[in-house]
Amino acid sequence: MTRILKWLLAVFVLLLVVMGFNAWRVAAPVAQVEPFRPELDGDAMARRLAAALAIPTLNPTPEAPGLERFHELHALLQAQFPRVHSQLERELIGGAGLLYRWRGREQCPALLLAAHQDVVPVEAGTEARWTHPPFAGVVADGAIWGRGAIDDKSALLAILEAVELQLAAGFAPRCDVYLAFGQDEEVSGLHGAAAIAKLLAARAVRLDYVLDEGGAITIGAIPGTRLPLATIGVAEKGYLSVRLSTQDAGGHSSMPPRQTAIGRLAAAVARLEAERPDAALTDVQRELLRRIAPQVDPLQRMVLANLWLTAPLVSRQFAKSAVSDATQRTTTAPTLFRAGVKDNVLAQQAEAVVNFRIRMGDSVAGVLAHVRRVVADDQVQIEALDDFHSEPTAQAAPWDDAAFAQIESVLRRVSPEAELVVAPFVSSGGTDARHYAALTPKLYRFLPATLSPELIASFHGNDERIPLAEYLRMVRFYALLLRERG
Repeated sequence: MTRILKWLLAVFVLLLVVMGFNAWRVAAPVAQVEPFRPELDGDAMARRLAAALAIPTLNPTPEAPGLERFHELHALLQAQFPRVHSQLERELIGGAGLLYRWRGREQCPALLLAAHQDVVPVEAGTEARWTHPPFAGVVADGAIWGRGAIDDKSALLAILEAVELQLAAGFAPRCDVYLAFGQDEEVSGLHGAAAIAKLLAARAVRLDYVLDEGGAITIGAIPGTRLPLATIGVAEKGYLSVRLSTQDAGGHSSMPPRQTAIGRLAAAVARLEAERPDAALTDVQRELLRRIAPQVDPLQRMVLANLWLTAPLVSRQFAKSAVSDATQRTTTAPTLFRAGVKDNVLAQQAEAVVNFRIRMGDSVAGVLAHVRRVVADDQVQIEALDDFHSEPTAQAAPWDDAAFAQIESVLRRVSPEAELVVAPFVSSGGTDARHYAALTPKLYRFLPATLSPELIASFHGNDERIPLAEYLRMVRFYALLLRERG
């Protein structure tokens, strides 16, 4: 027994040594960079963004089927950015999508900068909760206010500002640069980005990499970290909405059966919430945690630097927060429930919609199989909504690549807080970037701005706005990125 204890002690000591070495090894200092802080006319840039926000570029509906607002935005952009529209080639795709080509000096793989023109609606009855009207385009209190200020007209305008600045300076890129601004990202991107990607593929265009919206700079997103965290999306989750429906005879509420249509459907939804798909840390998450490790206390560092052993512990910690838990599993979110016509009448039919954001490694087919297994009720019909669904990214974009390094270097040079942690991550939301997967495996998703939790909650919510200082950082970022491309 004594001999066994000695062996166990030796193994334990060796394990501590290995874990301690791994923790020490990740604590590499960040190289110093030369700041890039050109003076910009912030007031004029803020006014131009505000004018674009004042145009409600909502996706067409049966009540408002036209694209007039998008064409109004196009006319505004032509007036605001005369050099872009006189020196770059411009095409209209799918009725309102915009594709610009800035010809390079040489034949080499192109850079594609993406953003989208469309914005989500403001829920009726919530307008009064906004500090400034959502489609007024107001500049106040150091910010530009309005629907689309973050998602995603700030990126669209910042890209155009950067190109306009470089044209004014006489700069010409070495390789082609494409600007791709779809008009329907919020409802699938099929008529915008997908059509643009199909056109580029037909022309045999070679892309080096794509940069679209996605991650951002956050502070305190990971408990214990001391530095701002810039997350660059290298992949994105899939998307699926499933309709559950059931029917019953109905009748008077004074004589209900043991289980009503509503009760049966509610039980099915409750089972789906209770039995969620399994969690697992992806390679992308492991790399993010490895990069964070040098910025936390020694005990946390030892845990994060040794995920080969501690991954189950980290996963359990992630599960304690809805935000972090969503990064490691396919999420289950009941979003719609429809049933009944009157309080004393039993519903003859009930319908619910459950939305799933599918983690890498899972699939649409796998989620549907999970739903059928968990619901396990022949009286509940299960079907995927036809409107839109997408698979998760099959292969993440490389983070040990020159393109990722270039994005990171440019970000550090335009950031006052140059000592950032820059790491890859998987975007929970869908982006237009996925439509360009056939043209390059290097699809990156990043908005070069610091977003507080309040600002993150504002897009698709109330009081959406972008601080002017962050918007100017975005302009500098895109301007330097173009320069760095040669």
